[in-house]
Amino acid sequence: MSTQRPPLPPFTRESAIEKVRLAEDGWNSRDPAKVALAYTEDTRWRNRAEFANGRKQVEEFLTRKWNRELDYRLIKELWAYTDNRIAVRYAYEWHDDSGNWFRSYGNENWEFDADGLMQRRFACINDSPIKESDRLFHWQLGRRPDDHPGLSDLGL
Repeated sequence: MSTQRPPLPPFTRESAIEKVRLAEDGWNSRDPAKVALAYTEDTRWRNRAEFANGRKQVEEFLTRKWNRELDYRLIKELWAYTDNRIAVRYAYEWHDDSGNWFRSYGNENWEFDADGLMQRRFACINDSPIKESDRLFHWQLGRRPDDHPGLSDLGL
């Protein structure tokens, strides 16, 4: 059984865009076990002020995240790329268990191994409270539809 996760480095603009969309689709599934498989066994993360080392800790982190961030919808956009690295910017909308809505804005730097698994992820994120009426991400939970506007189209 192959552990490769195409597209593989070295990235072209097209393959980097594809990798970003695949990551977005995975995170929008909100399936921690499935998403964790995109990372190396010994992956190293920094997410805000939290550090995760290894796939098991990533899965635990994602489980906590999606238990807290309800009705999560994410859009990612390629910012830059090199041979085995990709930088993205993104925004996601969610609400807490009290019904308070947020739009979170972030940047991530990714580094991949030769098999296309992410071995390092560094994320900086800021949360902005929003009114429910100010939400922009209205698709059904799961994958963002292909015809839904991206971040640049939405002016974010």
